Amino acid sequence: MYKNRKIYPVLVFFLSFLFNQAQAAEVLTWQDCIKEAAKNHPDLIAAQAKVKQSEAAKGITASTLFPQINSNLGASTAKTSSGTAGSSTADSYSYGVSGTQLVFDGLKTINNVNAASENIKAAKETFKFTSATVRQRLRSAFISLLRAQELLNITQQIYDIRRGNLELITLRYESGLEHKGALLTAEADLADAVYGIDQARRNLEVSQRDLVKEMGRAALTPIQVNGDFQVNDTVKEKPDFVALAKSNPSLQQLIAQKNAAEFGVKSAYANFFPTLSGQAGANKNGADWSPKGNQWNLGLSLSVPVFEGGLRFAQVSQAKALLNQLYANERSTRDGIILTLEETWAALEDAIENVGVQRKSLIATEERSRIAQAQYSIGFITFDNWTIIEDNLVTAKRSFLDVQANALLAEANWIQAKGETLEYE
Repeated sequence: MYKNRKIYPVLVFFLSFLFNQAQAAEVLTWQDCIKEAAKNHPDLIAAQAKVKQSEAAKGITASTLFPQINSNLGASTAKTSSGTAGSSTADSYSYGVSGTQLVFDGLKTINNVNAASENIKAAKETFKFTSATVRQRLRSAFISLLRAQELLNITQQIYDIRRGNLELITLRYESGLEHKGALLTAEADLADAVYGIDQARRNLEVSQRDLVKEMGRAALTPIQVNGDFQVNDTVKEKPDFVALAKSNPSLQQLIAQKNAAEFGVKSAYANFFPTLSGQAGANKNGADWSPKGNQWNLGLSLSVPVFEGGLRFAQVSQAKALLNQLYANERSTRDGIILTLEETWAALEDAIENVGVQRKSLIATEERSRIAQAQYSIGFITFDNWTIIEDNLVTAKRSFLDVQANALLAEANWIQAKGETLEYE
């Protein structure tokens, strides 16, 4: 009777396949995704390892402040020859302990330890920044899959609309009330609806893989997400962007690096001071084991730089230049964060308002479609006018889904701009 009959078996099989897939899919909430990403995401694991490296580096630097104690054990034998008189063998044994203690180095080591402490803070802020970035990507992937799931439902609704339209036009065409061009247009619209379902299915699979990746899973598994398009983080009154910027981890990271560089300048100046160390040791030695001879030593060692071709002056100059660079980076980063906060807040407010506008537009379009379909069925409006209204309905359904998803993405960007981590919820 009409061509779309050929499409029905394919579509029924396809929808049956989707239903079976949905039955087997794991359903995840946003909190489920957060917990899994916090545990398994490789970027977070790497950032945490960086923190541990910084803590170990501080321990290495601080070890210089403590006594350095060594023990020794030795045994040797020597053979000498004196020509016709023959040869003789002499044995020697020794053991003991020795140690050195740094007494004064112009506070160089103390400043290096303080710089290492600031580097730990910087690494922790880097971890927070990574967590905020992972949260934004995870949320975007979650929203993408949520949108893809809803789009699949909408494409089915669009298919139902196009199929119903084709049935109505076919009846009118067979009755001689409609021309062939209208029938062919309706058939093309139905084919486009089938294509839309296929495309939505492919997008769904891509979105699933994206979310699985951002959760830190090693392999793709069938998943669905359970959520809505409600925006929760809304701030109607304009926030204090300067105050919000102060707690941003990217700024706090630079501040910690700047503080470390300040200690680095002090450490570079300390190179001009003498280094004083104390040494002590006790040994036993003798020709037999165990040796009975006692030996001990106690002393101080003073090292004073005299001339090194300007090395220490260059080190101070380098440390100051790094400090000046970090001061400039801090200011630039603060200004950039404040601008980003204002931009993302404005974008969020725009997106929320747009959802309200598009909701009203969709309601109006749906009502116009119902009226137009009744009018067309009794011949009150032409096919050309009716199909324009139907096309507007299809566009409105997709547009409303897009603005809802965009509002959630705008919320995710606003939360990232504030520097909130995975623990934000």
